[in-house]
Amino acid sequence: MRKVILRGLAARKRRAFTLVVAVFLGVALTSGAYVLTDTINASFEDIFDESFAGTDVVVTPKEVIEQDDQEPPPMPASLLTRVKQVDGVAKAEGNIFSLGKIVDENGDSIGSEFAPNFISSASTEPFDTLTYEEGRPPETDDQAALDPTTAERGNLEIGDQVGVVGNRQLQTFEVVGIASLGDTDFGGAAVVTLTVREAQRIAGKQGEFDQISVDAADGVEPDVLAQRLAAALPNTVDVRTGVEEAEQETEQTKEDLSFLTIALLVFAGVAVVVGGFLIFNTFSITIAQRIREFGMLRTIGASRRQILGSVIGEALAIGAIGSVLGLAGGLAFAPAINALFEAFEIDLPNTGTVLATRTVIVSLCVGILVTLISALSPALRATRVTPMAALLEGELPEGHRRGRIASAIGALLVVLGIALVCIGLFGGIESSGSAAGLMGAGAAATLFGVAIFSPTLVRPLASATGQPMQTLRGLTGRLARENAIRKPGRTAATAAALMIGLALVSFVTVFAAGISKSIDDAVDTLFAGDIIVQNQDGFSPIPADVARQVANVEGVDQVTTIGYSSGKVEGVSGDERVSGIDPTTVGGLVDFEVEDGEGPDQLGRNDAFIDRAFGDSEGVGIGDTLDVLTPTGKRVSFNVIGEVKDNADLLGSFIVTTQALRNDFGYDQAGTVVAGVGPGADFSATETRVKELVDRRFPIAEAQDTEELKETQREQLNGLLSLIYALLALAVIVSIFGIVNTLALSIHERTRELGLLRAIGMSRRQVRQMVRYEAVITALIGAILGSILGIVFSVLISRPLADEGFELSFPVGSLLILLMLAAIAGVLAAIGPARRASRLDVLESLAYE
Repeated sequence: MRKVILRGLAARKRRAFTLVVAVFLGVALTSGAYVLTDTINASFEDIFDESFAGTDVVVTPKEVIEQDDQEPPPMPASLLTRVKQVDGVAKAEGNIFSLGKIVDENGDSIGSEFAPNFISSASTEPFDTLTYEEGRPPETDDQAALDPTTAERGNLEIGDQVGVVGNRQLQTFEVVGIASLGDTDFGGAAVVTLTVREAQRIAGKQGEFDQISVDAADGVEPDVLAQRLAAALPNTVDVRTGVEEAEQETEQTKEDLSFLTIALLVFAGVAVVVGGFLIFNTFSITIAQRIREFGMLRTIGASRRQILGSVIGEALAIGAIGSVLGLAGGLAFAPAINALFEAFEIDLPNTGTVLATRTVIVSLCVGILVTLISALSPALRATRVTPMAALLEGELPEGHRRGRIASAIGALLVVLGIALVCIGLFGGIESSGSAAGLMGAGAAATLFGVAIFSPTLVRPLASATGQPMQTLRGLTGRLARENAIRKPGRTAATAAALMIGLALVSFVTVFAAGISKSIDDAVDTLFAGDIIVQNQDGFSPIPADVARQVANVEGVDQVTTIGYSSGKVEGVSGDERVSGIDPTTVGGLVDFEVEDGEGPDQLGRNDAFIDRAFGDSEGVGIGDTLDVLTPTGKRVSFNVIGEVKDNADLLGSFIVTTQALRNDFGYDQAGTVVAGVGPGADFSATETRVKELVDRRFPIAEAQDTEELKETQREQLNGLLSLIYALLALAVIVSIFGIVNTLALSIHERTRELGLLRAIGMSRRQVRQMVRYEAVITALIGAILGSILGIVFSVLISRPLADEGFELSFPVGSLLILLMLAAIAGVLAAIGPARRASRLDVLESLAYE
């Protein structure tokens, strides 16, 4: 039987190669996802291990509320004195490590746009783990040191000037050192090192520290000293050994980046599933074409089990080869994916490739199992070949009963899939992970159900897409349409691979259009002012002084700020976003859609407005009290006096005063600054003056009018879309391979038919046209089904978001472009098979069996 397997593979080298490529691409993306994320995690582990290598014990503020875009409140510097008084402390010093922005002499940001910049304070031995490749640490408040990557990106050398802005306006420093942290790589992040006093001032943390590093006296174990410090210090801080702190930071970073692994594996899964359709279709066609071969084997004594073993053996060999090559390819895919991220200015640390045992096992299992599962049904069909089939020239007849059963199963899966999606969306499931799992399972069931049911849809769809070709091109168009209809199961399986990719692309396109429209409407509705000042990356601090200085610009009439934080509301699971406004200045600049209750100018120190969606979901209304735990550890209460409709969720779950946000939540930044141009003032000139001020003194922020703000949001969304499209492209490429393979096998199967067409006068050009049109029809069937599914998923998922201001938008132009691209993909896929079909020798084709 081993010889039969090897001869089967050798006799169909092109088919085997195509299948190996399909397995290779899916496995390579799977292993590449694991390799990349494992490498990133290992790089962060190296960074933290190196950072705390000289520290025995670390004291940090307790993070009561985790905030994605805010740092935990710092601790008072007076704690340093208490730390030094603890028995067993040989040395202790306070440190600053805070978000900021590093700019060159022109005010342009240094580093990746979406990676953080950090302001760090210089340390002394034994806490200083930096290695100065050039120069020395900063000794005065006008000096700074940079990491090598930042210095290279900014083209900065010793003696040059570098700008730093944190929670204070821009300050320039002389570069006196270039320092690295061992062999680690920060990726797109940038770090500037200042003196402790200057780092505190720039970060707006005078009299405060982000961390206290402790060196244990001789003979004192770090864990013993940590226990002593924990007993001596207030419960507002965390005390860990240096090793524990490094492990804690590493685990937190892994958790924060877990979404990246999941996202990449989702895209890999799509490629694997699409490859599975290609494998299934190819084996189905080749099994049908080998009826006489299997009949002959049965005639000479081969059992059904041996026939099944031979087909499964071929699948196993293809899966093993593709998986091994895919595993090796993953090592190349990982840097390719990383380069793709870098192209979108998403830089991640990478200090060396990590290939974990888990990656090897999962990659091999995925490739082999998917191949075996995809080939199982065709293999079982091969076992039904009888010895009498050796006398047949055709294929086994299609079983109409089996077709009806398959259609029924497909329809049932579609209903079940949509039901699961609806339960995940509307079932009130508290766990977001469980809800997402149900929606994912429902989407997969729907896609598979449509794929199984799609042979029933081939005839009407092929007639609809092929009719224009028949009208325009006559005979060749008609033959192409009839060829697509002739084997509806084959056409459907080929189109299903493209359908999955196009369904996801269509969903992303429609949903992104809805997000863009919702944000545009929210900006138009919320910001009644003329100029908005925000940070450029979504997480860097905006100095509180921005508002005061913008207010002093000639032509500016009014200025207000909106701050942001998080809190835990008693009785409500999870953390809630909260905004802070100044009731005395917000009028006329921020237009709240008040649904009920008082106006924003009536907001008192202990009052709150709630978002309508939050109130409805949690049963909170006017007259109720919100008991909130804040990031500072305070427990405060707010009286609900109003309800607003917050489209696009820009303001969070509830709104308090700026004073409450500052005193209770520890937020002392500007957040978003909204300015209004005075009556009679020149808008263009005033806007220019505000932009010049912000660029010159606060390059961490950006001033824009409402149209520019909407354009910026669209650009960021389009950048994310482009990244998603690039990752989905692999699945589309695999589906194109499927069309190529199906056409090639179909041409092999129709050799005598093509010879007969050539004999009665069809030209080579007409043969090529016929094959191309058939590919286009197949591609359009997949594209139409995929677009419909994408739109259906978008409608379903948008419904729960409608109450929060999400407005579904259908980009008809973009969807039509997707259909055109699918048709072009069909033409490209048909180039090789069409040329081969047109070059068949007429006499040899007529004699072919």
